[in-house]
Formats: sequence, C-alpha cells, structure tokens
Amino acid sequence: MATLANDAWESLLAAHAVLMKRFAAQDIWAEVSMREYDVLYTLSKCAEPVNLTELNRHVLLSQPALSRLVDRLAERGLVERCADPADGRGVRVSLTGGGRAVQRAIGRRHARGVARAMTAELSAGELAQLETICRKLAGEREVLPV
Repeated sequence: MATLANDAWESLLAAHAVLMKRFAAQDIWAEVSMREYDVLYTLSKCAEPVNLTELNRHVLLSQPALSRLVDRLAERGLVERCADPADGRGVRVSLTGGGRAVQRAIGRRHARGVARAMTAELSAGELAQLETICRKLAGEREVLPV
C-alpha cells in the first residue's frame, strides 16, 4: 500500500507541475502574476475583508511572502487594507473595485484554459471523481467567509 500511495502522490505532483506550466504559458498574465492572481481570486470569494492569517491558509505562500505581495497589490490599487476591529494591531484585506475587475477579466480567460486542459484528458465522470478525491485529500478544508 505504501508504494501505491507514493506512486499516486508522484502522479498528482507531476500532473500539477504539467498543468501549472501550461497555465503559466497562457497569454493572460500581463496585469498580474499567477501568484498575485491567486490572492485576488481568493479575496474575490470573501464577502468581507479577511486578515492575513486567514488569507494565508488559502494560498500557497509563506506569511512574509504574502505580506510583501499584498503590499505590492495595495500599491497598485488592487487591494485595500483596513483596521481589524477584533485586533487593534491587525489588518484586514479586501479587493478594490479595480482589483475585482482585474480578477474577473483574468479569471474568465484562465477558467477557459483550465476547462480546455481538464476536458482534453478527462471525461465528465472522471472530473467528478477527481473533484471528490481532491476534496477528500484536502479534508474538505474550511471555506473562506462568504
């Protein structure tokens, strides 16, 4: 069982690497990088501003890297910070109108690329099975406040 588990893990990582390279090659990343888009997309799912610790649970960045990235996005007017009422020293982050527009424009193009890549290799049944398996592996991780 250990060999099967490791083989499955290696296949998952290989698939992720191949798809991420394909997505990175898409001609849609002029305004923001893929990492910046990840933060914008995550914030787009939030009904209210979130603190950096909560945001960090949902992106693949270290806390210091996320803080620097949020600083850059704020300087460009794509996100805004506000005081955290629950923590006098804390900061909450949300999309600006401009950030939401950038996320939506890139998101539409990215979603088409993801759909093409996934449906080129997998049937509808396999896509549903993959989603079920991945959710199970992720432990149905908590969702952001909506």
